[in-house]
Amino acid sequence: MVQELNHDLAFLSQKAERATENDEQVIDDLLDTLRTHLDSCVGMAANMIGVNKSIIVFCKGKKQLAMVNPVIVKKVGPYFAEETCLSVPGSKKTVRYNEIEVVYLDRDFVRKREKFSGFTAQIIQHEIDHTNGILI
Repeated sequence: MVQELNHDLAFLSQKAERATENDEQVIDDLLDTLRTHLDSCVGMAANMIGVNKSIIVFCKGKKQLAMVNPVIVKKVGPYFAEETCLSVPGSKKTVRYNEIEVVYLDRDFVRKREKFSGFTAQIIQHEIDHTNGILI
């Protein structure tokens, strides 16, 4: 179900709690909400819909994918980027990495370890920042 976007900076600044299989509906809601905003958004974190759980969704080509409890375990090739966010006004410069490796659970709660690069890696880094209470 599509959810309202959360703009409460105090809530968005909290570190997310670990998600469990009981949070499957949050994944569905987050994907539905992302799909509603595809004209202006390529990724979302659960706190953007008012749920303080470590869940992100993002676009990889034409697909929208979910990561549960994602952790970046490797970063290569730092660069500066300027980013915006649906939940936070304005834009901000930040350091991103061209290549990352992430350990996470997929939407079926199967453990994965995967490498990402380019714009997809940038999106994932932005959304994982959300789970850590880091706002752009």
